[in-house]
Amino acid sequence: MEETREFHLDEISVRSICIDVLKNIWLIVLSAAAAWFAVTGAEKWIYVPEYTATATLVVNATGNTNAYSSLVLTNQMASVFSEVFQSNVLRDRIAEDLGMDSVEGEISTSVIEETNLIILRVTSVNPRQTYLMIQSALDNYDTVSDYLFSNAVLRILQEPTVPVSPSNVLDLGRIRKIGMLGAAAAITVAVILFSVLRFTIKTKEGAKRNLDGKILGIVPYVRKRKTWKETMHRKNRSLLISSPLVSMIFSESVRKVVTRLDHHIKRRNQKVIMVTSVLENEGKSTVAANLALALAEKEKRVVLLDGDFKKPAQYKIFSRPQTNNVWMIDYLTGKAPMNEVFAYDKNTNLFTVYQNSGVRNSSGLLGSDNMRTLVETCRENMDYVILDSPPMAFSSDAELMMRMVDAVVLVVCQDRADIRAINDAADTIRQNKVDFAGFVLNAFHKDVAFEHSREYGKYYRHAEKEEVSEG
Repeated sequence: MEETREFHLDEISVRSICIDVLKNIWLIVLSAAAAWFAVTGAEKWIYVPEYTATATLVVNATGNTNAYSSLVLTNQMASVFSEVFQSNVLRDRIAEDLGMDSVEGEISTSVIEETNLIILRVTSVNPRQTYLMIQSALDNYDTVSDYLFSNAVLRILQEPTVPVSPSNVLDLGRIRKIGMLGAAAAITVAVILFSVLRFTIKTKEGAKRNLDGKILGIVPYVRKRKTWKETMHRKNRSLLISSPLVSMIFSESVRKVVTRLDHHIKRRNQKVIMVTSVLENEGKSTVAANLALALAEKEKRVVLLDGDFKKPAQYKIFSRPQTNNVWMIDYLTGKAPMNEVFAYDKNTNLFTVYQNSGVRNSSGLLGSDNMRTLVETCRENMDYVILDSPPMAFSSDAELMMRMVDAVVLVVCQDRADIRAINDAADTIRQNKVDFAGFVLNAFHKDVAFEHSREYGKYYRHAEKEEVSEG
């Protein structure tokens, strides 16, 4: 039986909706254009122009009657004459007169209220045929009505003319606009519904309600490209707490995460922490780097190992040059001794082991004796070991590396991975008999995660109280 999902208003992110609408603006514009062409095509295939000829007739009474009696009588006679013009007998006469099998058109009349005037209208798809039909009706009506009226005369007040333009003109421009707006609105509503119903973490409340585990903290979104020049050249800045260009709010949010993580691992006497995510581009490598830097700030011996052999990123984050370096793979393949792969930055008090390129046989290398020896050596000589691993959804490497670690931190980017996949990843960690330290909510925007720095303090103070109570 499928699990029923509850819907909560506090899980809606207006920003996510706006982004989805902007991302799909091409689809909205395309649907409006399709509606324009559809209306135009339908008009050409469906629309049949019709032409209407009119004549104004007056009914006059014969004999000596006063004006009032004459008006009442002729008004009544006008109604009868209207029925004559619409009779099948007259239609047959018109068809015979014009040499047609039947009259292809509409004959209608209307009596102007409280007068003896009749408006005769004939509508057909051909202007010439329309004129001939109304002219034949005027020529032949008396053959049908003479035996009915002996005291009334029907005269033509306004002669008919050949119609020059259709009488059923469509306001095509208005119909096109309505069609375009309707199509665009329908697609926009569909995009909004998809955005709202997409089962991802969009708000802090949604994370607390739906994630199966502790939330270590929230790291706010920070633009990696500050200027138009950086955007044009696709140049990303490294978001490291050791950089003076990073905001205080960002740095403090990372340090608060580390405070909770440090409290968690100290109680359990843990050293080796793996940082992973479900999908790519959730910011796990940046989070891993900043966790290592924040722990090193506490005067601890910390080493950061880049174990993402699919798409290594730590050498880019720390701007490590490609030349004259010994990489992790050099040690794992026996090309270099272990002590040569370590790099130390005295400014940050951080040890690092980098990898500069993806490896095909990553599982074999990560499961090798050399890898286990490296991790165990770091465990013995360091206070903390932070291991950056590949995403769990695209590789089995992360699950393989769990055998060498004490705890795992799962990075969750705002509105990225499906919540069910995130919780499945957490269950996989537990099934491997590894301690699941908790989630780090990454790249959360202010409008959904918090309003100002006070909210950070309020949230983390509350979180720390919860952690203490759990202990």
